[in-house]
Amino acid sequence: MSLAVLTSRALSGLQAHAVRVEVHVGAGLPAFHLVGLPGADVRESRERVRSAIVNSGFEFPAGRITANLAPAELPKESGRFDLPIALGVLLASGQVAAPGGEAPDLRAYVFAGELSLTGAITAAGAPLAIALQVARSAPGAILVLPPDAASVAAQVPGLTVLQAGTLSEVVGHFSGAGALDAAIAPVPAALDPAELPCLSDVRGQVIARRALEIAAAGRHSLLMCGPPGVGKSMLAQRLPGILPRLPASQALEVAAVLSAGGLECVHPGAPPFRAPHHSASMAALVGGGVRPRPGEISLAHHGVLFLDELPEFERRALEALREPLETGHVSIARAAGTCRFPADFQLVAAMNPCPCGWRGHPRRDCRCTPERIERYRARLSGPLLDRIDLHLALASEEVWAHAPAGEPSAQVRRRVARARRIQLERQGVPNAALKAAALQRHARLDDVGLTLLAEAGRRWAWSARGAHRVLRVALTIADLAEAPGVRSGHLAEAMRYRPETS
Repeated sequence: MSLAVLTSRALSGLQAHAVRVEVHVGAGLPAFHLVGLPGADVRESRERVRSAIVNSGFEFPAGRITANLAPAELPKESGRFDLPIALGVLLASGQVAAPGGEAPDLRAYVFAGELSLTGAITAAGAPLAIALQVARSAPGAILVLPPDAASVAAQVPGLTVLQAGTLSEVVGHFSGAGALDAAIAPVPAALDPAELPCLSDVRGQVIARRALEIAAAGRHSLLMCGPPGVGKSMLAQRLPGILPRLPASQALEVAAVLSAGGLECVHPGAPPFRAPHHSASMAALVGGGVRPRPGEISLAHHGVLFLDELPEFERRALEALREPLETGHVSIARAAGTCRFPADFQLVAAMNPCPCGWRGHPRRDCRCTPERIERYRARLSGPLLDRIDLHLALASEEVWAHAPAGEPSAQVRRRVARARRIQLERQGVPNAALKAAALQRHARLDDVGLTLLAEAGRRWAWSARGAHRVLRVALTIADLAEAPGVRSGHLAEAMRYRPETS
């Protein structure tokens, strides 16, 4: 045959779009053309493919070779198209044939892998994202990847993944000379919760510990404000120790985002915890680049994003958090197209009450002028603050050294897991993700509660969004108490965590 058609995948964000690799070998002066909007690294595959074919013991055709990557309007990047292009050249030139002499049927196969000059298949790039998309959009497909990438992709249930170390092994599989081995997913190293910082290290700060438990139970965003050394960072670092493990589907999504960002998922199932420095740019925080890569909010998908010294972050970067906090994803637009990354994260932030940090401290004097304090607080916009569920003011406690140790994380984690289980059984999502209609249905108030909420909204000028967030927090407090519904006591406690104007 002079024409071969294979299937591969092109990555755009976390979307692995199907790419039809068409290779034609015809008569004419020797030439090798790549068409279909290939990037620079894809155009370089011509030299890799040529050397890999020759060094694998095959003959490189002397005619005119054209490789088309369709659809043409989809940008193609990375070296993962080397393997399907090389295999297409061999098929189109008649060097690969099934045992009966006919051309092998490759319609069920998806190929991805970069070739070295020796013919070894070395890398695929974001294999888990590719595997998840293949499993969702092409049931029954067989994915062929290099060994390291194949073991990662084998974590996706219901997907057949074959591992191939060299181009010769792939040719042997389809010509009957040998069979490719199925990839086996490695057994992940489970994270022992005892290795995480324990909440019992925090002495005193009873209200803050309670707010942290509520935030963990309902996946609520939390802003802590207090003087230096009061325990804001210490509390935030102990949040992962009281969070329940992720279900298998969410754990795979987290691992796919990390692989797209060039990171490894060390402890699958553990919610990620990201704490970028306040000098992080907007692109580092929300994602970006010439080839868009996931930012910190996406790397914290299904986990926690901790922003310490919140007002010190670039204002543009903070304002870019507003939409992802509501939608759970971020879209990055470029001239070549738009990439969408998941960003369903739980925001936890900390800040000082003033530039010097000592405002309200019982034994330290604050010398900040009202104008300086106003400028400092104005770095955080009202729309951003309005999207944060829990606002907590921490005070310096002189008796912390004599206070008894609090509950360990294990006990709090059990209560959080029970409350989260109640929410998932009732509505399928944590309370923080409840839409308005579902919130009205599940957080019905009696006459006393309705009067209390209406009076508080008028007195403190709450927005409709702010009132809904109070209701979500009250529902989480009721779930922690395993109460059948939201009572006025749950609502009153939730109101303590809402600023006077929001």
